Amino acid sequence: MRAVEVPAAGEPFELVERPVPEPGPEEVRVAVDACGICYSDSYVREGTRPGIEYPRVPGHEIAGRVDAVGERVDAWEAGDRVGVGWHGGHCFTCDPCRRGDFQGCENGEITGLTFDGGYAEYATVPAEAVGRIPGGLDDVEAAPLLCAGITTFNALRNSGAGPGDLVAVQGVGGLGHLGIQYAREMGFETVALSSSPDKEDLARSLGADRFVDAGEADPAEALASMGGARVVLATAPSAEAISEAVGGLGRNGEVVVVGVPHEPVPVDVAHLVGTRGSVSGWASGHAKDWEDTLEFSALRGVTPTVETYPLEAVDEAYGRMRANEARFRVVLEP
Repeated sequence: MRAVEVPAAGEPFELVERPVPEPGPEEVRVAVDACGICYSDSYVREGTRPGIEYPRVPGHEIAGRVDAVGERVDAWEAGDRVGVGWHGGHCFTCDPCRRGDFQGCENGEITGLTFDGGYAEYATVPAEAVGRIPGGLDDVEAAPLLCAGITTFNALRNSGAGPGDLVAVQGVGGLGHLGIQYAREMGFETVALSSSPDKEDLARSLGADRFVDAGEADPAEALASMGGARVVLATAPSAEAISEAVGGLGRNGEVVVVGVPHEPVPVDVAHLVGTRGSVSGWASGHAKDWEDTLEFSALRGVTPTVETYPLEAVDEAYGRMRANEARFRVVLEP
């Protein structure tokens, strides 16, 4: 099979030929039809996450078909359409797993980091890391939803916001353009916050009821004038933008961070105390969560805006993602 690997931390991608991997007793082999490129793939390319063994095939937004199963796997069979995301499996025995918190597994695997991912024609993954792709979504649409989609969907549905509540999505990019769609389809009054005024028409076409140009207006004052936000979904990794949003929270409001900045975020604690507000974070989910995400997306027509590339164009594809030039998700089609 063809695969794109990182030979060592910081080295360029290499398109190589490898033997098609055999699934272990509790694994599934997936024939990869599409694999999204995510910013987190830079952990592998740059070697910024400890413990990665090289050479490594990146990619944790895998959409494809079951090609073969291990001898102990009975939940999946050849031909099933499946997806695999960031959460690459769990041990079932640590305390978080015993409490059903598989995402918090102390021994959890990560697709494309602790084992080879989807920048390839085939990938083998633990059976518990596989979720079903429903009809109504093709593989290119499904792939980004396995990371960007599940992250925004899961964060919103676990935020405590109810139908009609004011929910602001900070950033109209790879995460934000999905967050706006989910917020609208969940029944929230949806506000898009962006420092790019040229994105207003796009934000409204995605479902935003209102748009705040954060380059011209104070986002906190704008949200306060609307009665205060129940939730601000922070998708753009800007410490300044996240900090500014805190002042726009209403009573029991919450800033939920899914786009992680590289610097600390200063927080107006007095405002949090006065509103009984909070700042929290959310990270992805496990296989059942992305099944829920895909099913909701198919039901309500939530789809990512993507650019597609073949494996041999991985350098161009990855470069556009890193330079923030892609609109809005990049997908490889092996």
